[in-house]
Order: sequence, then C-alpha cells, then structure tokens
Amino acid sequence: MTQFDLPLAELKAFYPEREEPVDFDRFWTHTLAEARAGAWPARFTPVDAADSGVIGVEVDDVVFAGFAGHEVRAWLLRPRGASGPLPCVVQYIGYNSGRGFAHQHTLLPSAGFAVMVMDTRGQTSGSLPGATADPVGGAPHVAGRVTEGLDDPARSYYRRVFCDAVLAIDAVRSHPATDATRVSVWGGSQGGGIALAATALSEGLRFAAIDFPFLSAMRRAVAITDAAPYSEIVTYLQTRRGEEEEVFRTLSYFDGVNFAARASVPALFSVGLRDAVCPPSTVYAAYNHYAGEKSIRVYPWNGHEGGGPAHQLEVLRALAVHG
Repeated sequence: MTQFDLPLAELKAFYPEREEPVDFDRFWTHTLAEARAGAWPARFTPVDAADSGVIGVEVDDVVFAGFAGHEVRAWLLRPRGASGPLPCVVQYIGYNSGRGFAHQHTLLPSAGFAVMVMDTRGQTSGSLPGATADPVGGAPHVAGRVTEGLDDPARSYYRRVFCDAVLAIDAVRSHPATDATRVSVWGGSQGGGIALAATALSEGLRFAAIDFPFLSAMRRAVAITDAAPYSEIVTYLQTRRGEEEEVFRTLSYFDGVNFAARASVPALFSVGLRDAVCPPSTVYAAYNHYAGEKSIRVYPWNGHEGGGPAHQLEVLRALAVHG
C-alpha cells in the first residue's frame, strides 16, 4: 500500500470538527451506572501450569459482569512469585478476534506487569479464539460487528463492548495481586478504539497505549478507504439509501474523536502512514483532539501492522515511566 492519505505535515494539523450528539455524556453515564448497578463480583479461577503451558507466569481464568450483567471472559496473567500488588495493564483485542490462549500474552508479565486480557464478546478467529458469547441481537445487518444496532445507539454492539471494557478495569482492580491505583490500558486497531473509549470513561488510570485506533472519525474513514471493517458501513448504507445522517449520528456515540476530547490520561499513540484499515488522518483526528498529555510514534513505511515488535518496546518503556 502506498501513502494515500494527507501528507504528514497536514496530518499534524488535521483537527476536524467533532460530530457529537448533545446527549453523549448522559448516554454513557446512564449506560455505565446501569451496568454497575447490575454487576456481580468477578470470579478468578487459577489455571494450572500444565494447562496454561507457562511456568513462570500465574494465570487466572476470569469471568466478570459486563454490559447488562452478561458474563465476559478474560485472562489475568502475572509474574509467578511476585511480591506486593502489581501494576496492571488491561489489554483489548483487534477486530474479529478473542482472548486466545494464555501463553499468547506473556509479554507484559515478563516485564513485571500483571495483564488482564479482555475477551471481545461474540468475536473469534483461528489464531485468537474467543470464549464470550454476545446474547444481544440487532436489526438485519451485514457481516461483522460495526453495523450491528446502527438503527439505535442503545442497541449498538459497541455500546456493549465499551461498557465491558470499563467493567474489566473495575474487575481487575478487585484482585488482591493488582494495585488498583496503577492500572493502564493498551490496544491496537479495534483494541485501540476500545482502549480510547475506556480511557475516557474510566477514572484513575495511569497510562493509555492507543495504537492506530479503529472507530475514529468514521465519516471520513468510509469516504477514503474501501478496506474492511469500514467497508461494512458502506455496504450497510447501500441498503439504506437516505439514512446516512441517522447512521452517522448513531456512530457518533462510539467515535474515538469524541472520547479523545474527554480523556486526560497520559497517552502514547501510534500510526502507520500506509494503513488503509485505520487511515492515518482518522488516527490523527483522535490524537489531535486528545485532551491529555500525549505523544505519537509515526511509522512511515508501515501499514496496519504499525510499528510491530519495535513499537511494543516503546510501549514497555512508557509503561515503565507511567505504570
């Protein structure tokens, strides 16, 4: 993929007007209050090393109350034998994948952190299988999750997922091995979009690593890329001619640009300038609107893989300072 978006100098100055519903804050305050009122204590079940496949890491199979009290699964991993409550990172997964296997998430424990890996309801893949059902349906929609519930923000798939993400933070803070005052979030692509929302909707986080976030500046995204998952919105609109404004109004409740304007946690973003899945201008739209202390790593020659393992090192260094 060639560079197809704005030149870097223009990306740095790209500050699009936010499309925000007047009841955005009320919508999310009500959503979280209702979910927390129906929450129940998270369950942490230790997993034997023979089953997890890892010896130097303690693993718990986690079940916590997400949106509407639905069961959401997660892994909690931490260095075996660590003393004292640990700083913890809540990690969110990319599109169409689940929490996978515990041994796939040993990077952060090897660096001295606990990590809570949230399963994304209703998603799975061959390399990262999921374990959480989504018991809520929606109106007829094309394959994928972006268009699920676009007829009503209250029924949107991402209302449930973003709510799950905040309650995952609540859940991990309840575990005695984690330091409730030293919790950070990290995710890329869909996981980056979830991390951005969780950063704005949670209190007391230490740090956020937000890599090429999906679900930001969505009206622009569907105008400049044919790549999935944004192509799902295009296909949806092909079957609902004349409903564009209603659709984008619903999407505005879940747009990362609106969450960015409400976030105050120190954050590290990343962007690949050849990324057709999460176009650079949509990433910069969120980054430039981000209200807290922030920095961004730019990878001019990379696409949706971003900085890969090299950027993981950047995140680990930032966590060592902030986490």
